[in-house]
Amino acid sequence: MGRELAGPDLQADMLRAAQVDQLADRIGACLVRAEEVLAGFRDIQLLQWESPAGRAYRDSVSLQAVALRRSLELLIEARAAVARHSQETLVAACSYSGRP
Repeated sequence: MGRELAGPDLQADMLRAAQVDQLADRIGACLVRAEEVLAGFRDIQLLQWESPAGRAYRDSVSLQAVALRRSLELLIEARAAVARHSQETLVAACSYSGRP
């Protein structure tokens, strides 16, 4: 009849929401690690390279830094999408009426 607060569908939805939250947390951890790597790239780029090989290495790191920055942007978007999905799953679970 009314809301069934502990029904199996609600429990499954709550579990899914928790799992999606965990995924958002893991994406956040990836973001932190990628930002650390990017900081290391910046340090490398600031070094004064004297040899042609050193300059070539710095240039290569610059290209990798650009790719990593783009990846960071995509990870930020992914984390936001996963967080939205988690919230939507939780709202759907909480508004479940217990009826088909």
